[in-house]
Amino acid sequence: MKRRFKDLPAAEVLMSTVIEASGLTKRYGDLVAVDGIDFAIRSGECYGFLGPNGAGKTTTVKMIHCFAPVTSGELRVFGMDVRVKPREIKTRIGVCQQEDNLDPDFSVHRNLLVFARYFGIPAPEAQTRSKELLEFMGLWERRNDRIRELSGGLKRRLVIARALVNDPDLLILDEPTTGLDPQSRHQVWDRVRTLRKQGKTILLTTHYMDEAQTLCDRLVIMDHGRILVEGAPAELVRSRVGREVVEVWGYPPELVELAKSRGWSHEIDTDRLFIYTDSGEPVLSAIAGKYTVERCTVRMAGLEDLFLRLTGRELRE
Repeated sequence: MKRRFKDLPAAEVLMSTVIEASGLTKRYGDLVAVDGIDFAIRSGECYGFLGPNGAGKTTTVKMIHCFAPVTSGELRVFGMDVRVKPREIKTRIGVCQQEDNLDPDFSVHRNLLVFARYFGIPAPEAQTRSKELLEFMGLWERRNDRIRELSGGLKRRLVIARALVNDPDLLILDEPTTGLDPQSRHQVWDRVRTLRKQGKTILLTTHYMDEAQTLCDRLVIMDHGRILVEGAPAELVRSRVGREVVEVWGYPPELVELAKSRGWSHEIDTDRLFIYTDSGEPVLSAIAGKYTVERCTVRMAGLEDLFLRLTGRELRE
């Protein structure tokens, strides 16, 4: 009988590596989408991939769930080479894709029952699992509704429920809350946190920094196909940015010269000056009453500050 990760002793789970990549590369002709990256994802953690559009994160995820072939390097999922055993790997993965590719001709409940057939799940078991998942995602009362009758938030919750039909050891969430209102986003977050507590390994890609900071145990920030940093969100922010950010609107050029002379880590964005520090009050005191500015505030540094410092503030295609 197959031993799932959730059936392993706690100490063994903590030592398990679900995904391991070494020199992982993906090329499309002359375009290098993923450029020789290394990472490892442990069992039971929520691991995030962040990056601007075209950074390579979605391509990496597609290679992990055996949708896109690897060009070079090594990629193992559950200890199996994705080139050699894609079928075995796919049976143990649940994927929530960016698009809501639900079947509009079926009801909410029927969407799960039909999807269960792809994994050879017997009908009685499929019925039980579908009911449990719809209740878990708060959709049981809508089980007979057609897909077109659902809001965007309800559709995303149904896509996640569908991804859990095969009781996967690894759940991949590719931008699961894009386009949702705040209430729907937080409902999805609550379910993801519950799955994490149940021991599911979760791979998350997102453009929302607050989502990554809330859900991820560890994450990487990618750009141009490469990994720029990896680690726990709070630790990355502290080590790469600092504890606080002083934001100055309408700053004079003399203030930039002061930042340089004091050795303050800083960045300029149109009409704002950002000063990164472990203690914002001394910086604020050095500015207040001595320079004419529109506004000056001190706030806690966050993951978005790190993301923008590493990947830039210019618009991407």
